Parts: sequence; structure tokens; C-alpha cells
Amino acid sequence: MAVRACGLIIFRRLQPAPSSKVTDSIEYLLLQTSYGSHHWTPPKGHVDPGEDDLQTAFRETQEEAGLQASQLTLIEGYRKELHYPVHGKPKTVVYWLAEMKDYNTEIKLSEEHQAFQWLKLEDACKFAEYEDMQATLKEVHQFLCSRE
Repeated sequence: MAVRACGLIIFRRLQPAPSSKVTDSIEYLLLQTSYGSHHWTPPKGHVDPGEDDLQTAFRETQEEAGLQASQLTLIEGYRKELHYPVHGKPKTVVYWLAEMKDYNTEIKLSEEHQAFQWLKLEDACKFAEYEDMQATLKEVHQFLCSRE
């Protein structure tokens, strides 16, 4: 059976300069794992028994980044499933999109992560080594641009 994990792609908007496009003011939150290859990902984790996928995404975000559901706005209309093998077993990760209500909210990492960064799209794609995550970040950015 496939391992199932869920998480949130979290973004915040900088105070845009009058001349800049709204999309230039978006930054994405990535966390660096404190294990394995120290890769960078949005907060995510395995579904616990009795939990639905979205509950898992919010719980993992609270555990890994210290962010409460009340500090985030879930963006309607975006949900992404990624499928890839981990240690030879299939894994499914479901992501939703959420915006920080307060740009300055503090991130509090768990032991699972050693660092975090707020990154513009281009840098976020450099940090996220996996092609499917890079493609997802670009897709999210297009989705947000199309809503402006």
C-alpha cells in the first residue's frame, strides 16, 4: 500500500513596491530536514489513523513550523497530488495552498527540521531539488498569478 502524506504550500506577500507586480511579492516557506540529505520541502507528514487529509496537513504544519490553522488562509481551488517512490515503495503526497495572514508570524521548527527559508519562486525552485516539487511551485505561482 502507498504511504500517504499531506501538507501545505505556504506563502506570504511582501509589501509590494508600487511599481512591482503582485507576483513579485510572493515568498514560499520551505523547511530543511534535519535527517537524510537535508532536502527542502513545504511542511508535510504522514496521515494518522482517523484523520482526514486536510486535518493532517494542518497538524503537520503546526508540528513542523509552529503555525496554527488560525494564522493561515486556505486558498480555495488548489490541491495537488504527487506520486513518487521512497525506498522502493510508492508514496502519495497531497498539498493544499495556504497564505500567511500576518507576514511577520514567527516560524518555530520542530526537531525534524534544522532551518527554514522564505523564498521567491526562482530560489524556492533551486532549494527544492526534486523536479515534481519545482513543477508544483511553478504551478502554484501560475495559479496565484491567474487569480490577481
